[in-house]
Amino acid sequence: MTTIGSDGTGTDGVDWDARAAAFDEEPDHGLRDPRVRAAWAARLRAWLPGPPGDVLDLGCGTGSLSLLAAEQGHRVTGVDRSPAMVALARRKLAGRDAVFLLGDAAAPPVGEERYDAVLVRHVLWTLPEPGRALRHWRDLLRPGGRLVLVEGVWGTVSPAGIPADLLTALLAPLGGRVGVERLSGDAALWGREVDDERYAVLAVPG
Repeated sequence: MTTIGSDGTGTDGVDWDARAAAFDEEPDHGLRDPRVRAAWAARLRAWLPGPPGDVLDLGCGTGSLSLLAAEQGHRVTGVDRSPAMVALARRKLAGRDAVFLLGDAAAPPVGEERYDAVLVRHVLWTLPEPGRALRHWRDLLRPGGRLVLVEGVWGTVSPAGIPADLLTALLAPLGGRVGVERLSGDAALWGREVDDERYAVLAVPG
């Protein structure tokens, strides 16, 4: 998911409100394929702290990762700027320990030092000031909390995204521990074989 303006169009020119209804048709968005769902569930179980924890899912889209986190026993707050996406997420997690808010992923409408993990998938690369967003997200973490950042670089002719080495460089001023987990080779996560750069960065700021 990406950030959108008041007209519903994202910084990448996509109208995410218009695409919300079909968003979950992508294997790694809707996680409807049991194999894809299981692959993401296993990754989240490894990346997130032991439950129960407070997880902030920024740019949550329709809430597919939020649902996995909630099923694993976490309390989830999701934030997205698309009203249509938030409506779908609320429906998907009805009855779960989860709340969904309209807001900007770069500056979510939540308090500081409230979360054990901030989970962000395919959002950071869309932000005009990613370093500033990372500093703000660090402040949302409780002591010892972690950032879980799933990103990549897509396409070859006009590649879009953020390389892992650039993301780790942006995290360096925050101190602490940073690890990179390569995801391109795990076809189960994407529902198909991929040959572009996909990865997760786990950071525990100092």
